[in-house]
Amino acid sequence: MSPKNHKVRVGISIGDFNGIGPEIIMKSLKDKTITDFFTPVIFGSGKLFTYQKNIFKLNLNFNYVNEASQAQAGKLNMVNLTKDNVNVELGVPTEESTKMAIDSLEAATEALMKGDIDVLVTAPINKDEMVKMGFKHAGHTGYFEEKFSKKGLMFLVTEDLKVAVSTHHIPISQIAENISKEKIKKQIRVLNQTLIEDFCVQKPKIAVLGLNPHAGDGGVIGNEEIEIISPAIQELSDNGVLAFGPFPADSFFQPNKYKNFDAVLAMYHDQGLAPFKTLAYEEGVNYTAGLPFIRTSPDHGVAYDIAGKNIADEQSFTEAIFTAIKIFKNRSEYGELMSTRLQPRKVAVDNGIDEDLPEETEA
Repeated sequence: MSPKNHKVRVGISIGDFNGIGPEIIMKSLKDKTITDFFTPVIFGSGKLFTYQKNIFKLNLNFNYVNEASQAQAGKLNMVNLTKDNVNVELGVPTEESTKMAIDSLEAATEALMKGDIDVLVTAPINKDEMVKMGFKHAGHTGYFEEKFSKKGLMFLVTEDLKVAVSTHHIPISQIAENISKEKIKKQIRVLNQTLIEDFCVQKPKIAVLGLNPHAGDGGVIGNEEIEIISPAIQELSDNGVLAFGPFPADSFFQPNKYKNFDAVLAMYHDQGLAPFKTLAYEEGVNYTAGLPFIRTSPDHGVAYDIAGKNIADEQSFTEAIFTAIKIFKNRSEYGELMSTRLQPRKVAVDNGIDEDLPEETEA
């Protein structure tokens, strides 16, 4: 089936249900025509969502299934992970809400790897509480890297602003020791490829930020730019990748600067996410680039302070759904294009020797 006609199966993990996860999920799916565009598959609890949809006065009907492969197009599908009653304490994390967040994520990831869903959209989790219960990662990115045996890149995206970060959830004191020339080169290559394959940018221009104030000021405020970042950019530029910098981070995020580039690589979490969330908070989407599967999430957290108050804005979650769908279709079409490029074929020639010649095409 052509990717243009395929109704994408969107898996959804529910995050911590005592936060705003179920609320923004249901608000994103409340339009009766939503299933005309994709097939939702939520990994959660029927009793939980029935309880919360009544709180938020949402008229939703779920199709309960035992596994994702049973999901039906045209319906809001719920993989019912438990038939037991669920204790909801909106606004505070509990052992029960944390366990279900882990169970939901693991079940959704398994379905993604089996091909029962096409993409995965993850609602916000409480990382601290999950780690206390034995979850080994300080966020989704590390979890997916282990599951898929491949390094991912945290990539925050909107239509006009795209920011990746070289280091994720680590202390500021460890940032410098966690960057290297080879690591930055690999990350820029991943960024370059995802812009081509997932976002249809033919010749991406990538800006790279410096680590130190004023990008080191020529070595006066640090040598990482001179010894690590600039050499990485230069080597890639010599090989045809359009990478530029390092730019001072404090003055880069002005419209007349960042809009000249297709994406930005920041050196650490807050350097990239603080300006991104300031400029694009409501519409921002977190995308894990560089993985064989597509995973997106909203660019905010569990928001316990507003849980249950019916004021959570679902826009970022909705954007995460449709960004995942768009990436899936872009990537599928790119794969089709690459597979149908002109292939050499064997033809007979007068001397009796076969030669490889390209297929003929009409002008």
